[in-house]
Amino acid sequence: MTDLIGYLEKISRILNIFLVAISGFFLVAMMALACANVALRSFGFPIKGTFELMGLFGAVVAAFALAKTQINRQHIAVDVLTNIFPARVKRVLNTINYLIGTLFFVLAAWQTGRLGTNLWNVHELSETLRIMYFPFVYAVSFGCLVIALILMIELLKILNGEEESVS
Repeated sequence: MTDLIGYLEKISRILNIFLVAISGFFLVAMMALACANVALRSFGFPIKGTFELMGLFGAVVAAFALAKTQINRQHIAVDVLTNIFPARVKRVLNTINYLIGTLFFVLAAWQTGRLGTNLWNVHELSETLRIMYFPFVYAVSFGCLVIALILMIELLKILNGEEESVS
């Protein structure tokens, strides 16, 4: 099982490098767009479709940053109650937590992917810029799938006794 976990971690590292780079690109694009829109708006020339682009880009940034944030243990955790539990109880709770999280994000990826396919089939476009929604929805679906992979790796580590999880 250790070999499987190592292989999955290698895949997740490669995926996260890719996702963080894309997320960073979209975040910089959002900042540039916001600054340009504020500057041009003061001269009476707002950028058409800024609201749409900020929403679409923001969805990609958030979805692609989820997995890396989980790897770095940077999500908010309220552990006031669990800190008083013995290590065995914490391990059981973490196992349940990672199992539910994995299942949730697999279902979220599946349903978001179905929505993307539906938007593709009906050729749904944004109102102002007439941009197709489905690539952005598929991106969110992929981000959910990658965080599900990370949570599954954490679950496998706990089940294999390799790591006592912090969360």
